[in-house]
Amino acid sequence: MEDWRRTPLVFWVTSLPPTLWLVVFFLIPLALVWVMSFGELDGLIDIKITGTLANYARALDPLYLEVFGKSLVFAGFTTVISLLVGFPVALAIVFASPRWRPILLLLVILPFWTNLLIRTYALIAVLRVRGFANFSLEWLWDQGNTVLALMGLGSYQLLGDRFEPLELLYNNTAVVIGLVYVHMPFMILPLYAALERLDRSLIEAALDLGASQFRAFLTVVVPLALPGIISGGILVFIPALGSFLTPDLLGGTDSQMIANVIERQFKGANDWPFGAALSFLLMYLTFAALTVRALVNRRAERRGGA
Repeated sequence: MEDWRRTPLVFWVTSLPPTLWLVVFFLIPLALVWVMSFGELDGLIDIKITGTLANYARALDPLYLEVFGKSLVFAGFTTVISLLVGFPVALAIVFASPRWRPILLLLVILPFWTNLLIRTYALIAVLRVRGFANFSLEWLWDQGNTVLALMGLGSYQLLGDRFEPLELLYNNTAVVIGLVYVHMPFMILPLYAALERLDRSLIEAALDLGASQFRAFLTVVVPLALPGIISGGILVFIPALGSFLTPDLLGGTDSQMIANVIERQFKGANDWPFGAALSFLLMYLTFAALTVRALVNRRAERRGGA
């Protein structure tokens, strides 16, 4: 603070441009959308701000609550699967040799260098009926039949006459796979940051005292990695909850998330007040998740101070 007072010109020159940018291009548009959520359509395109809560009441309709619930389920599954898959990956990177660690981190960050739309279309090429996933399964099917034939069991048709391609695209499973594929790095990087500070002597002490590797993992590694788990969960859950492109391209008619409904209100239905209300309900859920994270961090700090 004293340094800022000694050089006020430097302080204002460095802080004023980003502050103006934040106010003009973020806070003011956000405030306009929030005010719009209390309005109603006056004709086809005009919006009249009346202070009504009808848009929020309409958002509580069972139809939209079901979409909200489905979005929460998709985001929850995405977070849990990302944690289960990302934790071993982060551990592998931490315990890798110093030579390989930067390369492994680069592989985790590498998807960010490619446009999300391109990555999603690449996933479509993998999951479609005649895609790479079904081609691989069909090849394994043929190899299995060959092995059974060599063993003299081919006549029993244990694997069936022909391989039936799996419907991996345009359903809820495809949406979850796509969300995990997109958001996995957001889980791995915070976990890596937390596990990198792990004191490995604590693991050795637990093993020396008779704990199994699994128990040492649960009682030592997981509690020490809890800040990374919480941060990764927030970073995955919030973007997945508001995801639009992935369910739009990979999902079916019953796989739409709340962001897709909001998009239709602004573009197709031209009902901007209702779309604004849905947007802010989604933002309120985001604030609730951030509040839970802040409370957990505060309790952890209090326990650490005690």
